[in-house]
Amino acid sequence: MYIRRVTRKNKDGSVTAYLQLAHNEWDPKAKYSKAKVIYSFGREDELDRAVLERLAKSISRFLSPEQAFEARDAIGEAAEFLFQSCKRLGGVWMLHRLWNKLGMDRILQKLFASRHHQIDIERLIFAMVANRALAPSSKLAMEDWVREEVYIPGLPQAASHQLYRAMDELLDVQSELEYQVYGAVSDLLNLEVDLLYFDTTSSYFEVDPSEAPEGETLRKQGFSKDKRPDLLQVVIGLAVTREGIPIRCWVWPGNTMDMTVVEQVKKDLIGWKLGRVISVMDRGFSSEENLRTLQRAGGHYIVGEKMRSGKAASKEAMSTRGRYHQVRENLHVKEIIVGDGEARKRYVLVYNPKEAERQREERKKLLEKLQAELDGLKQLSHEVHSKAACRLRSHPSYGKYLRQLKDGTLRLNKQAIRDAEKYDGKYLIRTSDDTLSPEDVALGYKQLVDVEDAFRTLKSTLELRPMYHRLEDRIRAHILLSWLALLLVRIVEVHTGESWRKVRDELQRLALGHFSSKNGDLYQCTEITTKQRQIFAAVGVEPPPRFLEIQPSS
Repeated sequence: MYIRRVTRKNKDGSVTAYLQLAHNEWDPKAKYSKAKVIYSFGREDELDRAVLERLAKSISRFLSPEQAFEARDAIGEAAEFLFQSCKRLGGVWMLHRLWNKLGMDRILQKLFASRHHQIDIERLIFAMVANRALAPSSKLAMEDWVREEVYIPGLPQAASHQLYRAMDELLDVQSELEYQVYGAVSDLLNLEVDLLYFDTTSSYFEVDPSEAPEGETLRKQGFSKDKRPDLLQVVIGLAVTREGIPIRCWVWPGNTMDMTVVEQVKKDLIGWKLGRVISVMDRGFSSEENLRTLQRAGGHYIVGEKMRSGKAASKEAMSTRGRYHQVRENLHVKEIIVGDGEARKRYVLVYNPKEAERQREERKKLLEKLQAELDGLKQLSHEVHSKAACRLRSHPSYGKYLRQLKDGTLRLNKQAIRDAEKYDGKYLIRTSDDTLSPEDVALGYKQLVDVEDAFRTLKSTLELRPMYHRLEDRIRAHILLSWLALLLVRIVEVHTGESWRKVRDELQRLALGHFSSKNGDLYQCTEITTKQRQIFAAVGVEPPPRFLEIQPSS
């Protein structure tokens, strides 16, 4: 059905036009469609245009908003559009849809349902998570970010005091939130939790230790993995699945030692009833007490062993003869059993030929430099050492390859060099699970790099550090928000096979324009590129529609 315009030529040569409501009907005899007039509006120059406007408005009730706008334009009612503003959309839209797909919105709304907040806490929490993933900033700077720079569904603006309030509320439901988020994520993504990887890192504060208030319990000086022992810090732990998805995080005082946290981690994960879990941890957690803890409730472990720890069992494992079995091009394994009965310990020695060659080349270059330093000392027998000689002996890299002769002169320690060569390209793993093949043990431990990748993303891309919060609860809430952001980011990376930085940069090119006219306001997306569509498809979320929102004037 359509409105058609027909003309008639008059005797005086003038032309008269008529408007008619018509539709096409098939003529079986003529074998083509013929127009059938349903209603005639009369002469075009005498037409009451209000009749067409009323008809268009009545029809528009049954159209989508964008179709209604197009209908107004068709009858000439649409005025000139003014371009009001442009906001970034792609990154927020991806995180928003993934957030809802995982059920995070429903989980938070349910947890806060009994509190009767006047503000939407769930939207404020999502905004802080999205900010951490897309453009990390302070809560004060987020006010402008939400209002001026990005389009966040359901949140046109946010005040900093509301964001801080949301952080406090989030911490109150942390335990239940972590458990429900894990359940939702594991069900949706069908996560395999038979192997869980755990490691710790530290994150510092731009606060001089002397400025810390009395009674400080969380921010402490300790061993800094950021190489900032001069600053206060906290220790952060992450449990990550074999797919690289972080399912839980912990926060401890900055002076906490790795060996002391395993008890709490195991206890917390047992409470989740994960079933048979093999914990994979680095060398810092391999004390005998920790290993016994990991075996509670039917659990097992795969942990790295320090090859130079001095333990009798480790020495015996390293000295045991036997052939390596090649698993991959640069991965060779050898199973070693030390002891019998209850004292039996199972080790897997892993050898990487490529890594061994790299270490040999590095040591060769280092020894050449060291020999050049020794040649330049001009040492004489029975003379007091010069400052240069003392510097070499105390050097962290050179010192272990030096020995002092009876006359006081320094020489290369050839025995130390031969001992170092024995460890090139090798690392030792210990496991309590006899059902795993040596290949599974080696590959499982090798995937511990996923935790390291998660920490790198947490610190660099999500800019967890440095932190400026002073209150303990705010610090914990900040880390909890960063974990939620990391969870979304890692899911996107796993599904797309690309880094979040690359995905984020591509999606942030997708913008939302705000146009206004006398007929109302229109929010239209820029054209979605092929690459952007591929990203949305890989993650399994729908891209934004062409017209995201239309607000007709009343």
